[in-house]
Amino acid sequence: MEMVLQNSTDFILLGLITHPTFPGCIFAVVFSIFLVAVTANIVMILLIHTDSHLHTPMYFLLSQLSIMDTVYICITVPKMLQDLLSKEKTISFLGCALQIFLYLTLIGGEFFLLGLMAYDRYVAVCNPLRYPLLMNRRICLFMVVGSWVGGSLDGFMLTPFTMSFPYCGSREINHFFCEIPAVLKLSCIDTSLYQTLMYACCVLMLLIPISIISVSYTRILLTVHRMNSAEGRRKAFATCSSHIVVVIIFYGAAFYTNVLPQSYHTPEKDKVVSAFYTILTPMLNPLIYSLRNKDVATALRRIQGRCTYSQKVRAGDVSKKYQKELGTNFLGTVATGTQ
Repeated sequence: MEMVLQNSTDFILLGLITHPTFPGCIFAVVFSIFLVAVTANIVMILLIHTDSHLHTPMYFLLSQLSIMDTVYICITVPKMLQDLLSKEKTISFLGCALQIFLYLTLIGGEFFLLGLMAYDRYVAVCNPLRYPLLMNRRICLFMVVGSWVGGSLDGFMLTPFTMSFPYCGSREINHFFCEIPAVLKLSCIDTSLYQTLMYACCVLMLLIPISIISVSYTRILLTVHRMNSAEGRRKAFATCSSHIVVVIIFYGAAFYTNVLPQSYHTPEKDKVVSAFYTILTPMLNPLIYSLRNKDVATALRRIQGRCTYSQKVRAGDVSKKYQKELGTNFLGTVATGTQ
């Protein structure tokens, strides 16, 4: 069996836990998180699309974040769930390459998008009068396209190089998806130079959005500090707090994965951190924005109110129709009896 696997082009994913004692329990927990994440992000997308009060640049960018999170969790978790229930934990060479490309594209896209969302908050707080001009629809579309293109460039650069190395030994990837460092450990040749270049590329991709975020929030804090109105400070903090929480969660995990030296890494730690930002973060993002954002919570209540009202109207129509039919039948019965 081992010889067949070594001669095959398929890889084997050992999973989040190599030999789980209770795979059914892990499946139930991960599936529940996956279901909540997908549902919450789709609800957020539909809410922003249908509620006219949320047709603003901030929520347009937020809808793109939800789209990225939805695709992001769907490229890793379904395969992980399948492997928990199956003895065959293989992934094809092409499937592994596709996972790497999509993972790099989406994580790179989120890096840039979160940076641009910080710039949006800077303009809203520090230049409110020029906000409609500086964040018009054309600029928002340019930001979104730039985020997707920037992320895909990372995927197009690193995926072909990663998959071009010879993998002639073990085919067992000690991970639950094809993450580049775990895949490169299976290579027959020295990949240290490539890993150094990849490290530099990742640091550069982190530095650009982190610089935008740092400058934006420094300016925001200075502007808020100069505000005389306590209400103005409260509103400025409320409009930025959700984004700050998401940035800390996402970039904290990214910093560990891409910036800390390899001496700090172990396969177990890497898998836990990867699970955090590939499984938990897509679930936390929409929940943070919905729980901490008054506009989103109000829009959700409006949609619920409309649904409740339409159900009452529908029930009232059915009741009136039934009463009308009952009255008609009664009159018909009386007329027949009279005859």
